[in-house]
Amino acid sequence: MNNLIKLVDGQARLVDDPWTLVREVQESLPAGPLILPLPLWQGREGRDGLFLQPDDEVEPLASLLDGLSLIAIDFPSFRDGRGYSQAYLLRTRLGWRGELRAVGDVLRDQLSHMRQCGFDAFAVREDKSAEDALKGLAGVSVLYGRSVIEPRPLFRRR
Repeated sequence: MNNLIKLVDGQARLVDDPWTLVREVQESLPAGPLILPLPLWQGREGRDGLFLQPDDEVEPLASLLDGLSLIAIDFPSFRDGRGYSQAYLLRTRLGWRGELRAVGDVLRDQLSHMRQCGFDAFAVREDKSAEDALKGLAGVSVLYGRSVIEPRPLFRRR
């Protein structure tokens, strides 16, 4: 993927991506590290990454997450917020700590909130500038509510 931003030691960086995202089930797969949709991944669990679409439930995957290094969550439209909930559940309820990547219609204005929900990698839409999107991670200086990064609400942080 082009335009990949990853948080490395708390710093956002543009990085080269060795992974190939496979969005739909297909018979022949490309070589190299793959991110596969749930139906394909379930038959090949192991070295592959998992691609979750908005309708995929994350809680039934709890027992399958050990050893999984990457989960990519699809945002088919910037108006579709189900990926935020999937990320939050993966990080908080299921305690998953691997790379959590936002893919699809990922735009600068969403990055700060995506980070608060647990994403640590962002595949910015290819027609947008990843350098410009890095500024979106600066986000808001003070958040009132809880998040994956800071589970205490503002009034508890004093």
